[in-house]
Amino acid sequence: MKISIVGAGKMAIALAKGLVRTNTVKAENIVGSAPDRLGMANQLHAFRAQGSKITHDNKECVKGSDVVFLMTKGVHSLGVLREISAELSPEQILVSVIAGFPLTLICEPLPTHAKVVRSMPNTPMLVGQGAGCYSANGNVGEDDKKLVEKLFASCGFIHEVPEMLMDAVCGLSGSGPAYVYVFIESMTDGGVRMGLPRELAAKLAVQTVLGSAMMVSETTEHPSKLKDDVCSPGGSTIAAIHTLDTAGFRGLIIDAVRNATLRTTELAMEARDKNGYSAQRKPEKAD
Repeated sequence: MKISIVGAGKMAIALAKGLVRTNTVKAENIVGSAPDRLGMANQLHAFRAQGSKITHDNKECVKGSDVVFLMTKGVHSLGVLREISAELSPEQILVSVIAGFPLTLICEPLPTHAKVVRSMPNTPMLVGQGAGCYSANGNVGEDDKKLVEKLFASCGFIHEVPEMLMDAVCGLSGSGPAYVYVFIESMTDGGVRMGLPRELAAKLAVQTVLGSAMMVSETTEHPSKLKDDVCSPGGSTIAAIHTLDTAGFRGLIIDAVRNATLRTTELAMEARDKNGYSAQRKPEKAD
């Protein structure tokens, strides 16, 4: 199996390393592309370092591959789609990892036969613990979906959803690692504030988040039940929960997911406006 990755950002590197780390795809069967400009050399170095091929030519990148991952920045993505459109064969699967871009917008510059998947994984793919979802257009068959799921599943959890839910997926799991990192950093700072050495505080915070997530996953208990199990009557934990609730902690998290979701929708609208695209595919011209 040969994989093309157009774009060499952090998500692209996480995917490439995850596929190789799990032996799902051989390093030499992955090719990554990025512009030949300042700042891209280090990104492409990550591909080269694991034995993958690199190029600055997007058209060359997609030739001969089974699956093409489009992982470019939103504002540039429509131009890249136009660039590679003629190179896509009816057998290739194009997997978009562009936040907010609906299938109609992705498909507009492509041939009508294009197999297109809209996806949103997250960066923990790098350590095999990614989470994300995907939707597909009508050209994508069940075997194609199984292949896409195999590639993503090698790096974590993947689930097919109706496209109307994809922006919410971006707001929750796509952006979610950043929320967790801020939480871990804050817990660490709290430990330091109360006298713990920073290195120890950081290890305790990380392991606490990791262990708590595993408790939810493996026990299948509702998080509220597991929270209640830690809160003794009149104890220190319920005092801490009172502090969080008083500060609106839950509401802040909900608002964070909501605002990230709304911003995801805006990104596609901005890209569409800048590139002069309509929301729907233009009618095909008669022969």
